Amino acid sequence: MHSNVASRRRAALLIAPVATLGLLLAGCSGNSTAPSAAAGADGSAKPKVAAVIKGLDNPFFQAMQNGIEGTAKADGVSATVQAAADIGDTTGQADKLTTLAGQDFSCFVVNPISGTNLVQALAPVGAAGKTIVNIDQPIDATAAKAANLKVATYIGTDNKKAGGKAGDFVTKAVPAGSEVAIIGGIAGDVTSAARIDGFKAAVGSKVKVVQEAAADWKRELALTRATDIMEAHPDVKAFFAANDDMGLGIVKAVQNAGKTGDITVVSVDGNKDALQSVKDGGLSATVAQYPYAVGSLGVQACEVVADGKTLPSNIESPTALVTKDDADTAISKFPQPFEEFDNPLTSLLGK
Repeated sequence: MHSNVASRRRAALLIAPVATLGLLLAGCSGNSTAPSAAAGADGSAKPKVAAVIKGLDNPFFQAMQNGIEGTAKADGVSATVQAAADIGDTTGQADKLTTLAGQDFSCFVVNPISGTNLVQALAPVGAAGKTIVNIDQPIDATAAKAANLKVATYIGTDNKKAGGKAGDFVTKAVPAGSEVAIIGGIAGDVTSAARIDGFKAAVGSKVKVVQEAAADWKRELALTRATDIMEAHPDVKAFFAANDDMGLGIVKAVQNAGKTGDITVVSVDGNKDALQSVKDGGLSATVAQYPYAVGSLGVQACEVVADGKTLPSNIESPTALVTKDDADTAISKFPQPFEEFDNPLTSLLGK
């Protein structure tokens, strides 16, 4: 299991060639009757992983799925991935987890749509003493405590830092005192709120935030919101969007208004279409947060627990601001981090 090649893959999170990712799902069994933790060739335990993520209608979560499957294949781990129908499918996502919870998986990697929608479905998982690894969207701590859930670790972006990087970019891109607007995800969403808080803290009083709106993480709704904001505030000089899909909707609204190049637009995610937009002069920048790495770390966390080791309570995944200057490099390395990244789990994996 622990060859030199595998070590290098773990250290750099270069798990599997992108060209092979379309074949990985066929290699992951969803109906295996194997024991929940199998022994590897070197005698170490291998977890049997179930992952439940957000909707694959968003390329961010497609990359996350690829990270889970790519790492599982490289490390000889059995992994099954289920996804919500879309970003709003809270009940459907919970139903998928409920089905998996009744099977013989030893480790559950969960990316909930909201802080609470998977808590009830996780109750039997926690009661059985199985490992719960929370990625990307944190489970609400109060709800988890009420359900007696113990989450082994949380793996994800520091969303305040990500928003802060976007805010720092905007303050350098527009004149002091400029009017700016913010478009967030679903109202009340923890991730969206953290990114917005980070952005606001970074811009401080250097610019004037004239309006905030929620666009439910959706491109078309962000286009509408941005159009309305530009009509209400014709002097707006910049937009911050809490994800790339909404950022691309804003870019379209700016294009429709004939203001491309006059209005700065920065978002968060680093999806490939957003990176291309940065290269082409649509988005001004995106804060890449590497969903492939988040999925990969989720599987590796399961491996750490299967080896009898204790995980840190929080594992921060990497982020990096991508501008036109480095868009080509980011595109060429996608979905891997385009900047060097030290895997925080390497030492626990015995490397």
